[in-house]
Amino acid sequence: MEKLSDGEIQENLKELNGWTVVGGKLHKEIEFADFNGAWQFMTIAVTEIEKMNHHPEWFNVYNKLVIDLMTHDAGGITKNDINLAKYLDTVSYTHLRAHETLRYLVCRLLLE
Repeated sequence: MEKLSDGEIQENLKELNGWTVVGGKLHKEIEFADFNGAWQFMTIAVTEIEKMNHHPEWFNVYNKLVIDLMTHDAGGITKNDINLAKYLDTVSYTHLRAHETLRYLVCRLLLE
């Protein structure tokens, strides 16, 4: 897998939600409602990450998750990183929407 050029990276960033390049890595920070939300996201994502055999650098403190992606063997960002970022965007969107919907439903039940 070859390292993408700066132009290719910038073009691919247009397809990603909230990702930037920091220190030569794709970078994203996600804030969840609580620790459980962050942990569930990582738990859901890990199955596909294992199938891809492309592991993120991620750091979790309570409800915050910081994700950095790069391909060490290529010495930079590759298409594998872009594909993993797209997958994590999908999981993030689906997970956050489901979590918000559940919270809304619980609140409705409590108010009735």
